Amino acid sequence: MSNPRILCVDDEPRVLEGLQRTLFKQYAVSVSVGGEAALARLDAGETYEVVISDMRMPGMNGAVLLSKFRQRAPDTVRVLLTGHSELEPAIAAVNEGNIFRFLTKPCPPETLSAALQAATAQYRLVTAERVLLEQTLVGSMRAFTEVLALTHAEAFGPNLKQHERARLVAERMGIPDAWHVEIASMLSSIGYVVLPGDVLSKLSHGKALASSEAHMLAQVPKIAESVVSKIPRLDKVRAVLEHQASWLGKTLAAAGSARELPLGARILRVLYDLGVAENETGDTRQAIGVLRSRSELYDPAVLDALSDVCAVKPPEVRPLPLAEVRAGMVFAADVTLDSGMLLVARGQRVTEQVLLRLTNHYARRVKEPLLCEIPSS
Repeated sequence: MSNPRILCVDDEPRVLEGLQRTLFKQYAVSVSVGGEAALARLDAGETYEVVISDMRMPGMNGAVLLSKFRQRAPDTVRVLLTGHSELEPAIAAVNEGNIFRFLTKPCPPETLSAALQAATAQYRLVTAERVLLEQTLVGSMRAFTEVLALTHAEAFGPNLKQHERARLVAERMGIPDAWHVEIASMLSSIGYVVLPGDVLSKLSHGKALASSEAHMLAQVPKIAESVVSKIPRLDKVRAVLEHQASWLGKTLAAAGSARELPLGARILRVLYDLGVAENETGDTRQAIGVLRSRSELYDPAVLDALSDVCAVKPPEVRPLPLAEVRAGMVFAADVTLDSGMLLVARGQRVTEQVLLRLTNHYARRVKEPLLCEIPSS
């Protein structure tokens, strides 16, 4: 296992040389003379488990530098070195900047070593939790929604592409922890399981709902909120879903502008209306154009990010018999039985499980050919 990566920042080269001599056996030590040089390392793509900075430096003091590290490299654990005369601003920096430790100078080597051991342990704890949330939780939710799309195609199938787009748009906009927008998109669909198929069809095509149907739809955000409330560490997801009721199933005039919503909720609002516009136009680019024509309703930055995400070269679309459909393709049209029953919704990615279900249960009754997007080789 490689040594933890440590960045030491001071305006005195001799101090940095001393830190290197003290720490090199336990850590992979980098040094920067001053705050600007330290930030330049971040700009160059370097990453660190711990950054330790002197408080008093010309141009940019340690508190300001560590605050910038918190914004640009939030996982990096921050340690501040300060003189006795600087205790009051150092304490303020700890309280305001989430600094992990502050150490007074001169700092005995054993004290510095103990602080850095605690800091690297904190880094491992933080990153382990992030991996748990971003990979384990998100992966589990993706698998869960794919299974739901197989068993309840009307409710969950049409939204599978929306979930992926939600994450890509959030990443394009530089949202920290963009995974929470994807999770919010997936969980926002949970409540649809209570809706009859004809109501779901009306929703996907932007048709007006009867009062009784609108009452059913009003329960959807409550169900999603109830599910999220049972899962820890999803405060950001819950904040997005709290605003779902402000637009779900409403006409554009009644739903009003999305610009007052939190950013994650603005993204889901745009994607919800994009799905309706895609059903109307049959083309993603035309659908985005429809949304741009209603620019007063949406955040233009979200529309720009969505346009970038969808600006890749359109995939080849080919009609295929079921026997030639392969995992990795995407259904470009609904897969139905000869009777018209929906099996797999347009936009769902083909997996081995999807193919097995179609082959085992419906091979003789699936309406062929199947229109599929062919992944580029």
